[in-house]
Amino acid sequence: MAVVFISAAPGPAMALILRQAALRGFRAAVPTVAGLEVGLYLWALLAAAGLAALVAASEVAFVVLRVAGATVLVVLGVKAWRGRGAEVPPAEAVRGHGRTFAKALMVSLANPKAAVFMIAFYPQFVPHDRPLLATTALLAAVQVALETAMYLALAAGVARAGGWFRKTRVRRWVDAMSAGVLVGLGLRVAAGGQ
Repeated sequence: MAVVFISAAPGPAMALILRQAALRGFRAAVPTVAGLEVGLYLWALLAAAGLAALVAASEVAFVVLRVAGATVLVVLGVKAWRGRGAEVPPAEAVRGHGRTFAKALMVSLANPKAAVFMIAFYPQFVPHDRPLLATTALLAAVQVALETAMYLALAAGVARAGGWFRKTRVRRWVDAMSAGVLVGLGLRVAAGGQ
């Protein structure tokens, strides 16, 4: 239940998925979901290995990660704003799947809250007599599976209304809204807001 509530919370992941599904269809949202979930899984493994705790404990490391995360979000938001309403030819959209995956992975890995979340969330579910890394890896795999199913279902639903979303006026509105959300979240992360 905790994973469902956490995954449903609006944030940069949701903004990226909604934008891809609305403007480019379900197939274009799949690499976004994959990149976000690979990043989440890597954070879980880093938390179990102690690196995430180091980031959370080190003010300098946390600030560097926070600034990097804010920069990634603001850059993605500015790109969405500058490209608002632009059509993407199908061939270019397919070639862009690798870039889409990489952007989503960057957003996930540059999120300082992910490090803090992993440290706070997983330990309460790891029994004392179980190995930390293996158990965390298993729990993270369950979270990734649940989130992937939720996000893909969301992307499929949004993509079904894709014809409406791809109308020029609506496409500009979606791009402007996602740009605003990404830039706003980036500025909030930069300011250290929760």
